[in-house]
Amino acid sequence: MEKRGPVLHIVVVGFHHKKGCQVEFSYPPLKPGEGHDSHSLPEEWKYLPFLALPDGAHNYQEDTVFFHLPPRCGDRTTVYGVSCYRQIEAKALKVRQADITRETVQKSVCVLSQLPLYGLLQAKLQLITHAYFEEKDFSQISILKELYDHMNTSLGNTSLEGSQVYLGLSPRDLVLHFRHKVLILFKLILLEKKVLFYISPVNRLVGALMTVLSLFPGMIEHGLSDCSHYRPRKSISEDAGLQENPPRLDDYVSVSAADASNASLGMGKGDRKMAGDNSLEGQTADVPFSQAEKACNGAQSSNGAVQRLKVPSRASPASSESDWETLDPSILEEAHLKEEERENAASEQAGNVRSKGVSSEGLPITVQPQANTGHTVLVQGLVSGLEEDQYGMPLAIFTKGYLCLPYMALQQHHLLSDVTVRGFVAGATNILFRQQKHLSDAIVEIEDAHVQIHDPELRKILNPTTADLRFSDYLVKHVTENRDDVFLDGTGWEGGDEWIRAQFSAYLHALLAAVLQPGRTDPLSRDGDEDNEKILSDFGTGFVTAWKNTHNYRVWNSNKHPALAEVNSSHPFQGQYSVSDVKLRLSHSVQNSERGKKLGNVMVSTSRNVVQTGKAVGQSVGGAFTSAKSAMSSWFSTFTHSTQSLGD
Repeated sequence: MEKRGPVLHIVVVGFHHKKGCQVEFSYPPLKPGEGHDSHSLPEEWKYLPFLALPDGAHNYQEDTVFFHLPPRCGDRTTVYGVSCYRQIEAKALKVRQADITRETVQKSVCVLSQLPLYGLLQAKLQLITHAYFEEKDFSQISILKELYDHMNTSLGNTSLEGSQVYLGLSPRDLVLHFRHKVLILFKLILLEKKVLFYISPVNRLVGALMTVLSLFPGMIEHGLSDCSHYRPRKSISEDAGLQENPPRLDDYVSVSAADASNASLGMGKGDRKMAGDNSLEGQTADVPFSQAEKACNGAQSSNGAVQRLKVPSRASPASSESDWETLDPSILEEAHLKEEERENAASEQAGNVRSKGVSSEGLPITVQPQANTGHTVLVQGLVSGLEEDQYGMPLAIFTKGYLCLPYMALQQHHLLSDVTVRGFVAGATNILFRQQKHLSDAIVEIEDAHVQIHDPELRKILNPTTADLRFSDYLVKHVTENRDDVFLDGTGWEGGDEWIRAQFSAYLHALLAAVLQPGRTDPLSRDGDEDNEKILSDFGTGFVTAWKNTHNYRVWNSNKHPALAEVNSSHPFQGQYSVSDVKLRLSHSVQNSERGKKLGNVMVSTSRNVVQTGKAVGQSVGGAFTSAKSAMSSWFSTFTHSTQSLGD
């Protein structure tokens, strides 16, 4: 079989006045045996037309969409989609087909790729889309076939380690817009919360969301391969049938014990290693496989004894294992299990495994089925399935049912409440997503740079520490310097895109080194523990405690990362509290608290009234200053209390 290139398909999606969004052309055909003009779709990609031609697209002449599709049968990872949308007046067409009944024609040209080269694909696709529309005859598809061949030739040897991965993703613009709130977004995703980004048009939405993810070391390059493993919604009758007829034991995945005992862990090139095999399937652990899916995944035992994996008895957000199972579910499923309890559970399970003739030491063995084979991989520790560097980056955030959907169509709304989806970072342009606040932990309104966190306890956890405020202020100051210089803006190292990513990488490495610190202190000495508590308090004690309960932390912590021994285990901006910190806290509070906003409005009103003349000036100023005085006294009482708390 001929090896496929990085580009899987070129697809044209159009809007039909009766049928809605539909695929009009695909090369190669999306389904083997179908024609290039077939409208049929693989079941896994049933939402493709609605992602490529976004909701509300008719309000814009052109737009760009980044989206993710689940892997198809036999494929390994997420499929990365880039779509360029345009509309043209029907009367301008040279060849007007019979089904064009509206005044405008709306179409998208879409690339489905195995590589997360969003900006690079967008740059190439925009040129071709423009040329395709300039033909004014949509039956001229030769240019699309040439695009497919050209992209596979030019991207065939593309490395994911270069700066071209980040083309079009500007952390500099992100910091200028969100300022110190960028760190809050960073921590929200570290905590694996349900985060919804909202703005229109889509290109601003996906650009901001993917730029935030680019702040995580290795995330764009290697951390999204398992980020869209979900099952498309079935009809109500099908769902009811599944509930009324529990699956038989034969419908669950089987793994050959003989194959498992002979498996070994593969290593990648250079200083990166494969944390388990990267061949993941698009099914969740608590969902039974159909006969076709079992054949697809190659999970049937080919010889001898069969070892059945333990499957959760019911579907729940915590029980979604996203294609890989563990012989010790308690390690993964109990979010609030204490360290001592987990160690006991691991020891007990290790004894059980040894009694069956499989050796195990320390941490539980993780079993991960591979695509198209009957083999499994046994690995000490928890397996992320991602290609990691010497520090354990990227963190296994977008695994185990935690989704990354840069653009989410209205037809995917059910995923927000799906029991197999434990969290998400998703983008939406439809106001219905924003209105249903109970389905998310935070809503990021990009237009106003507003981060709305619903839970007061979560707001408290994410409230920036003094060291965090210094870090954010350091970023903002460097980014804003020389921003008006049209020749030097963004071209230097300090304050540039790569520099900002380096700062967040250093911040995350310092956090990881800090949480390892207790292991290096003398257990008989209380001084070491107190010092480490001070170090962790710079990152936020509540935040660190919450982060230690996340899946990505447990996976990272279950494996050894000796390179972190060389990393300074303290906050990059630790230090004594000073007057400048009071100013920072004051500025932060004014910008984010309701009282602070009211104060700002009063002061603006005051300054506006001062420039007036006559009696009106005196009356207005008097009233404004009275209002300002009451707002200031009330607000400063709260601020004084919070400052005292920081001092304590």
